[in-house]
Amino acid sequence: MQHSYREQVLAFAGIWQSAKLVQQIARHGQLDAADFEASIRTLFVTNPDTTDEVYGSPAAMTTGLNTILDQFGDATNHRDMELTKYVISLMHLERKLSTQPDVLNKIGAGLELAKNQSQHFGSVVHENVIANLADLYANTISTLGPKIIVQGEQGHLSNSNNAAKVRAILLAGIRSTVLWHQCGGRRLKLIFSRGKLLAQAKALLNE
Repeated sequence: MQHSYREQVLAFAGIWQSAKLVQQIARHGQLDAADFEASIRTLFVTNPDTTDEVYGSPAAMTTGLNTILDQFGDATNHRDMELTKYVISLMHLERKLSTQPDVLNKIGAGLELAKNQSQHFGSVVHENVIANLADLYANTISTLGPKIIVQGEQGHLSNSNNAAKVRAILLAGIRSTVLWHQCGGRRLKLIFSRGKLLAQAKALLNE
């Protein structure tokens, strides 16, 4: 299936939104609830016909799109190297994951269970669902190594609910990274297409 550049940038925004949410929890012990739900929801759209189906609408990835503008725009003082490290780590893990069909199958089965659980509780962000997703991340992605080192306040990170949210968000970040790659996203291309990327991110924000 042919993917448009628009779809590629939407998936790219999904990666940056995950990174931003991890940073929010690690630094402040809380996150934007709507962004969190939007990111977690992407995990349960397993057989989409379009990228839009995964994200619902570009509006759901507003934080991710704005983060792209900050990170790739001309104002260098807006760039956050911590976020960049998270995104590069997610891309590295996704490449490792692509060579591990057994782990991919395990993730697929785990997501199906979590999806059923979310329907039972009536929420994709119910604490039991998030705990389940966190365990799934720990038992699959974390085993691929190297682990993503999250920077922040130890008091926030040692809280078990926060730790579960971080792992669930990182799983959503992997989901977006897989999709970005499927849509033709490559790290090297980013260096040479900054203007095109920024223009498409702005267009998505205006939809």
